[in-house]
Amino acid sequence: MNTAQYISQVDRWSAHNYHPLPVVLERGEGPWVWDVEGHRLLDMLSAYSAVNQGHRHPRIIAALERQAARLTLTSRAFHNDQMGVFLEQLCSVTGFDRALPMNTGAEAVETAIKAARKWGYEVRGVPAGQAEIIVCEHNFHGRTTTIVGFSSDPRARGGFGPFAPGFASVPYGDSGALEAAITPNTVGFLVEPIQGEAGVVVPPPGYLARCMEICRDHGILLINDEIQTGLGRTGRLFCGDWDGGRGDIMIVGKALGGGVFPVSGILSGSEVMDVFRPGDHGSTFGGNPLAAAVGRAALDVIVEEDLPARSEQLGGWFRDTLRAAGSPFVEEVRGRGLMVGVVIKRESGPARPFCEALFEQGILAKETHEQVIRFSPPLVIERSDLEWAVEQIADVLNNPALARGAAA
Repeated sequence: MNTAQYISQVDRWSAHNYHPLPVVLERGEGPWVWDVEGHRLLDMLSAYSAVNQGHRHPRIIAALERQAARLTLTSRAFHNDQMGVFLEQLCSVTGFDRALPMNTGAEAVETAIKAARKWGYEVRGVPAGQAEIIVCEHNFHGRTTTIVGFSSDPRARGGFGPFAPGFASVPYGDSGALEAAITPNTVGFLVEPIQGEAGVVVPPPGYLARCMEICRDHGILLINDEIQTGLGRTGRLFCGDWDGGRGDIMIVGKALGGGVFPVSGILSGSEVMDVFRPGDHGSTFGGNPLAAAVGRAALDVIVEEDLPARSEQLGGWFRDTLRAAGSPFVEEVRGRGLMVGVVIKRESGPARPFCEALFEQGILAKETHEQVIRFSPPLVIERSDLEWAVEQIADVLNNPALARGAAA
């Protein structure tokens, strides 16, 4: 089948809950992918940072194949020989006492919410049913009904209520607003160290460090969502390492699965994790041996190949070069490491046509929040590939015909 036929098939049989670019991919290697027409394209999105190690990294694929040939799933009704060694490695790398494995990012966020609430009741003594978690405006933590209930995005919320109570929202980047919102029933503050889906929004310097101080002063938990920003993406192993630390509960996912399998979880100290007892929480697939083997290999690649350092070095050069391109249609280039947002001026139209033009130039990127082009290539990308990409991006961003078409 050709591209149009594959897309028609999806349109016929799938719910229309996405608006992807008109490309059908069939193969990937490193930072490159190939479509069904044989075109080679540079992946500058990395499945929203789930492919930090590149497509089909040989060490991760080898671990997947070895474990798939032995045992793939036991459920948590029985032990397996992979989960314990994986969680020990994860805790060793991150510095936390305990880990609780899940599958998807949204599952891990729900797990963190449950942990914080139960800790609030059992340790803090918050009255039953009154625990409150503070979140930030323009957050994105997933798509479950609980999570979209505390979103400020009407597209995420519309038509899915009624929503769970127990959340208060404050402006992102405003530590004073956080402190003012804390009540005797507050148990935690859930925050992204960079808001990715909101448009790669970087908070003011010192923001996370001050939030951590406030949380400790008031005896509440800082819940750090590193699903998209973690595991090397921003030029540190975790984005919180730039400012403020890793939090009291850290949520991980995406790149933990090495781009081949869903692996997520939360990490915390024993005081928090000990609130869970048999029957309180679980997942049939969480901690399965295949996921654990993949997670171990994914961590090995990130640490042993020093992908955070590559991200910092290449990301700084990439942002500086994009700024130097001097596009009259760009309002701002922002980000950390290889997590970069290019903000298109509103008078130049939305970002989508620019992404479509980049696709025609051999680059896959995606718009977010109408005005922002998000660039997050695999961290294994070579400098020469990124140099080629910058040339194509600069051509697109400086194309006045495209901008006029977008504005129309």
